[in-house]
Amino acid sequence: MKQPPYRILPAIIVSQFAGTSLWFAGNAVLPDLQRRGGLADDTLGHVTAAVQFGFIGGTLAFAFFAISDRYSPRKIFFLCSVLGALCNALVYFAGANLGLLLAVRFGTGFFLAGIYPVGMKIASGWYRRDLGKALGFLVGALVLGTAFPHLIRGLGRELPWETVLLTVSIIALAGGAMMFALVPDGPYLHTGPGFDPTALRAVFSSRTFRASSFGYFGHMWELYAFWAFVPSLLAAYAAHKAEAQFNIPLLSFGVIAAGSLGCVVGGLFSLRYGSARVAFLQLLASGICCLLSPLLFDASAPLFIAFLLFWGVVVVGDSPQFSALNARYAPSELVGSALTISNCVGFAITIVSIQLLNYAMEIVGTQYLFLLLIPGPVLGLLAAKPLACEGAINRI
Repeated sequence: MKQPPYRILPAIIVSQFAGTSLWFAGNAVLPDLQRRGGLADDTLGHVTAAVQFGFIGGTLAFAFFAISDRYSPRKIFFLCSVLGALCNALVYFAGANLGLLLAVRFGTGFFLAGIYPVGMKIASGWYRRDLGKALGFLVGALVLGTAFPHLIRGLGRELPWETVLLTVSIIALAGGAMMFALVPDGPYLHTGPGFDPTALRAVFSSRTFRASSFGYFGHMWELYAFWAFVPSLLAAYAAHKAEAQFNIPLLSFGVIAAGSLGCVVGGLFSLRYGSARVAFLQLLASGICCLLSPLLFDASAPLFIAFLLFWGVVVVGDSPQFSALNARYAPSELVGSALTISNCVGFAITIVSIQLLNYAMEIVGTQYLFLLLIPGPVLGLLAAKPLACEGAINRI
């Protein structure tokens, strides 16, 4: 089997990183908009949920019309990078107009559906034997891209928020251009079956696919809510501990970006121990972090930061493994529809958990907020346990 040119995987990884930097760009500048425009404290949850709604809508639209099957994925990636960057830049004109702000963030999420999943398809067109490892790197790139706007905000604390937005848009444009220029369609690229909206019952009749999907759903209940409220958690700790002088955007970047390590290392361990066991252990560790989170408010600042960095590693490290399990156990004749359905349900769940934390923050306080995420890991572990046990038995 001929190996792809060496430039292919790095180009896909960098392009994926650049495109997905659009995901939390609105969150990174939201404190500026709140100070200048008087937006309410709960705007964070609404802005984050708008992107998730857009991504769900985009995923369904792309799947229903089989866009990435009918047209070259690299062209779709480039076009969506351009349009996503444009929607991101339009936050400048939305400013503190909440309705317009939510609309342009919805648009950003919609076009992210042509970046993140399509980037995965481009990779699958070039890699067959090493696809699992390649996807580990791609999800790691997604994590870094998601965290990147916080890095810009943290390093350039005096930068106008408009400059932060424009920088992210330019980077996304450059990533789309790189994918178009350096990554032609791969030799394994194939046309998949169209989306079948009636497949819901059929795909979940598979015991193994049901187990991997419900494990993934539990993971998603926690993941994006954690990412969205990391800055709030850091701010609450800094207010609780007078000696804690944090660069909150920079630390937010570090905590979220740490997940790329979990994705890459988890992918390497999965080659030896299997995806199910790696996903189970990372989800277990993440659930324990949810449980312990209130206690860390009384810890020293170095211990608190170390705890968050560890949580950042494990909270997303199981993501590529659950994706691999879903692809493996989906009914062969309904793979495209099955993955579309599981992704859409997973991202719909993130909206519920984000809004739950959004409304609960004023009631329970930030210190106890992440206890509300515990049901996700618990239910996910119960669902995925049979797969993890079977994987362990098969390797004895």
